[in-house]
Amino acid sequence: MRDRLSWYMVFLILPTILLARSLDKDRRVPYSIPADWKALWFSNLDDLQRVNDANDNNTVSNVTVQLGGTAFLHCKVRNLADRTVSDAEISWIRRRDFHVLTSSTFTYTNDERFQVLHPEGSDDWTLQIKYVQDRDNGTYECQVSRSTGILSHFVNLNIVIPEAFILGSGEHHVDVGSIINLVCIIEKSPTPPQYVFWYHNNRMINYDTTRGSSVTVQTDSSSTQSRLTIHQAVESDTGNYTCSASNTKPASIYVFVTEGDKMAAIQRRKTSAAKKNFCELLVLIVTIAIEVVLTR
Repeated sequence: MRDRLSWYMVFLILPTILLARSLDKDRRVPYSIPADWKALWFSNLDDLQRVNDANDNNTVSNVTVQLGGTAFLHCKVRNLADRTVSDAEISWIRRRDFHVLTSSTFTYTNDERFQVLHPEGSDDWTLQIKYVQDRDNGTYECQVSRSTGILSHFVNLNIVIPEAFILGSGEHHVDVGSIINLVCIIEKSPTPPQYVFWYHNNRMINYDTTRGSSVTVQTDSSSTQSRLTIHQAVESDTGNYTCSASNTKPASIYVFVTEGDKMAAIQRRKTSAAKKNFCELLVLIVTIAIEVVLTR
């Protein structure tokens, strides 16, 4: 009897359950984890902000920029939930002299090369330095002052000055009718130079086709190589040759173009002059030594 009664109860209750589930089906919302789940572990948002600040404080990044380029020093200020950085003061400080360069979007230097970039709604406060100079090298601090404390992010700005040098010694001797072949190497350049110019006695000769000169440039990951070639050298090609590139210290070499017999004569004169100077120096030393001995 009891079993039969139990089955009756099941058949009576089951339609009610199914009806309730069908009516509630469209109103159910799937459970999801909050996006800012960390906030659940803290009593309030200030506690979470302190933890985030501790992770972000005293971080260091490095930026390398070529002389004359534009430097972008980034500083990301983390927003929390529906907060903004309106309750914070963001400043850029040059550590060399502790000069406050910017605060918020205001600039506190007469140097117009400095500017802070902060797109609306962004968490990035970027210090822009145009036309960087060697004296801009050093450490900059992005300081964020909040009610929860002060945190800092440091950026080490490294200004590199590309260097050019011409293979060989300070002098280059060639015979009349031979080929002048000069190779200029440019190093320490973060990006390849836009151009490499060659000068003969301060006159640019890259496009001087009247003398049969040509310039070729090869670039790899670490350096740029420019080669100047002049065919059928003449005595008027004698002079100072300079290799110059954008924002690069130039390099120079002096080229002598002479006939073969003249070159040999010049070398003989240099050798004889050196021997003569050595003999004169030796005689002077011996004379001084004799005088010292006689005076004792």
